[in-house]
Order: sequence, then structure tokens, then C-alpha cells
Amino acid sequence: MPSVVGLLEQRELAARRRVDGLREEADRIQAELAMAEQEWSEWRIARERVGAVLSAPGSDSACVVATDVPEGVVTEAGVQAFPPLVVKARSQVPMWREGLAGTALSVDYRRILAAIDDRIRLGQGPLSCQEMATEFGLDVVPAKVEGLRSKAKRLVARGWLAEPAPGRFTLARSVSVPDGGS
Repeated sequence: MPSVVGLLEQRELAARRRVDGLREEADRIQAELAMAEQEWSEWRIARERVGAVLSAPGSDSACVVATDVPEGVVTEAGVQAFPPLVVKARSQVPMWREGLAGTALSVDYRRILAAIDDRIRLGQGPLSCQEMATEFGLDVVPAKVEGLRSKAKRLVARGWLAEPAPGRFTLARSVSVPDGGS
């Protein structure tokens, strides 16, 4: 018959092995988590950088200046955390004049022109900001709709769009988007 102390030692050994196995698994998961968070951070930074380049006034590939990626701060878990980047420069909307291409506008403004141009080609008349939000896949909530309304009003003020009825937008008389707004 085994002794009580011997049985306790066997149970303790089994428990220690289980703890060791779980620690190894936890270490592996922590390492995998750190790598996944690093990859996520790199993709976020890439998206923000591309957004900054595309929204910068007069952005073309010849004007892009390389910037340093901020130094990461290593947390206790060994994960690099980056401070938030300020990447959105205020878009400039030039006054429309004969011969000025839609490429003079930032991507957001070109999307608006392209959506309205598509609407005109289909013979559907002026476009509202709610319809724009739906077409762009945005939630039709006041914040998104008002952001689009602000952009559309700016395009009206600069001569790119006309507002034949309140809240309904169409291309100004001489403006055309032959390339589909791209």
C-alpha cells in the first residue's frame, strides 16, 4: 500500500507539470500576441501614412517626402506601442477654372465629383448627402452626412458643384469628370 506522502508527491508532481505546460503555452501565446500586435501596428501606420499622402494638398509621388516612423515604446508585455500620429492635413480646394482637372482635388472631393458625375450619366438628377453617404458605404448618421455636406458646400463655394435645390448637389455647368473622378 502506497504511503500518503508518496501519493501527495505524485499529485504535486502532476500539478507542477501541468503548471509548467500552461506557462509554456502562455509564453507562446504572449509571443504570438506580441507579433500580431506589431503587425497590426505596422498596417495601421501604413494606412495612416497613405491617407496623409493622399489627403495632402498637391499630393503626387514627386512631392512625397519620407518621414521617420516614431520610435516605439516597449511595454511590460514586450509589445511596441506607438503614439497616435497626426496625419490629416486640411484639404485645400482650389477655385475651379477652365482646364483645371479634378486631380487637383483630394481623394474625398474627387469621390464626391465622381458620384455626382455617375448620377448625371445615369440621368438621375442631383444627389443628396444622405445618398452620397449610402453610396460611399458610410453610416447614414448626422456626423457622416454633415461631413459630406461640408465638403459639398465647399465645392459649391469654389465653383466645382452647383446646388440647384437645398441639399441637392450637381456638377457646375462647365465642370466635367471625364476620367470618372480617379
